[in-house]
Amino acid sequence: MKKNTWLMFIILAGTMLLSACSKNYEGDFSYEIEDFEFENQDGETVSNEDLKGTFWVADFIFTNCTTACPPMTANMAKAQEKIKEAGLEDKVRFVSFTIDPEYDTKQVLKDYIQKQGGDFSNWDALTGYTPERIKEFSQTSFKSLVDKIPRQNAKEDESSYDFLHSSSLFIVTPEGNAIKRFEGTQFENVDALVNQLKEYVQ
Repeated sequence: MKKNTWLMFIILAGTMLLSACSKNYEGDFSYEIEDFEFENQDGETVSNEDLKGTFWVADFIFTNCTTACPPMTANMAKAQEKIKEAGLEDKVRFVSFTIDPEYDTKQVLKDYIQKQGGDFSNWDALTGYTPERIKEFSQTSFKSLVDKIPRQNAKEDESSYDFLHSSSLFIVTPEGNAIKRFEGTQFENVDALVNQLKEYVQ
């Protein structure tokens, strides 16, 4: 009888431990991020497995963008700064996927993000894949359209193409599920994003 009691205790403790390890975070949706292995600004491979165990904020940009991407990237940089001020830089990472990998090399992305105020202590700018791959990845994992279109009235020193793409900043859980989005072009959303991350992490 005593042996059976100990066995039940061990089973119960194991069940409670598993429940604690698979926390359900309240969000607006739940999109499972598919497996990927891309290159960051330093030529290092970054995969979804590398990101597991921490929250991360994702966005989709291209450096020739003249509308949404500059404020999005600046707001990501501001969120990164606020996360560091809160002492949470080890618990939150930032990931930018270029949707124009043919132009956005590692160095181009590195220069662009630094120009907008970001650093690479906990931020990866990813490239090194085909345009078809990132289009499929964005649509499958984040339910976000990516489409290349001609740019109207482009100047001589500007790119002749543009992209339709999401301007959202997505929160992804340590288990690899996108659960919330914020409009990335609006500065007032930086605090909302950071406060939500604090709520999840702390």
